[in-house]
Amino acid sequence: MQTFKKMIENMQIKSKTFWLSGFYLFIVILCIFSFNVESDLSFGRRPWNNLVRTFKELAQPSFLRVWTGNENYEFKNDEGVVLRSENQKELEKSFLGALMRAGWMTFKIATLGSALAAVTGFLLSWPASKKLNFPKPVFYLSNIIINFFRSIHSLVFGLMLVGIVGLGPMAGILAIALHSTGSYGKLFLESIDSLDLVEADALRLSGAGRIQIFFHAIWPELLPQFLSTHLYVWEYNMRDSAVLGLVGAGGLGLLLSDAVSLFQWQRLSTILLFLFILVSGFSLISNKIREGLLA
Repeated sequence: MQTFKKMIENMQIKSKTFWLSGFYLFIVILCIFSFNVESDLSFGRRPWNNLVRTFKELAQPSFLRVWTGNENYEFKNDEGVVLRSENQKELEKSFLGALMRAGWMTFKIATLGSALAAVTGFLLSWPASKKLNFPKPVFYLSNIIINFFRSIHSLVFGLMLVGIVGLGPMAGILAIALHSTGSYGKLFLESIDSLDLVEADALRLSGAGRIQIFFHAIWPELLPQFLSTHLYVWEYNMRDSAVLGLVGAGGLGLLLSDAVSLFQWQRLSTILLFLFILVSGFSLISNKIREGLLA
């Protein structure tokens, strides 16, 4: 009987998966069809030539000029008249110094924004959990706040906050904090909802008080998950905070914006390599810590 019941459940799961997959495929086809009708699926003029030229420049990151640069590089007009000259080696060393400072600012923005969001997300996650049976108004209000902050990208918050607090890292910190409050709140409350309360019930039946139950049965199980979540979102915010500089919120985004707007693909390549090393290094460390916490 149990085997037959299991077969029925498996068939129901497969049926649901089939219909959900079909519905998703329908949405994808509908989007493609809509773009095609509006003639928006275009790669522009000479996309292949543009792609090849761009990749050729990206393959020669500007930091190589520290060793290979021309110390008397001349800029000439169409008639061959020298307009100005520059020392590429010294100029690139100066740029790399600015890149390091911008990278350090990006790290600080991500760190402080994530720390602030972790606190607010933590406070919101408890009343938003179904398992803890908070009063309905508090439960719904907490979930609305979490979903509201999650639904607005940090870049949008950055645009708003630059107009409120001005240009600089404070706008970036607050933008990261506001968006990540929703992310932390959602992930924290899912950890709470998936909590196994068997040990907590056993302590309650043995006469333990609420504080004892919390610190002996609930908190030890939640703490590793909370720390793992914090590291994950912090790592994500390292990437996100780099983009915030595009709207004047400090960090690597300003250098990214300058490189793209001036078509300095070699400079852009150096910035992207630096960002890759920064995020990958942080990711490697956080993954090791998370593995230890959840082992």
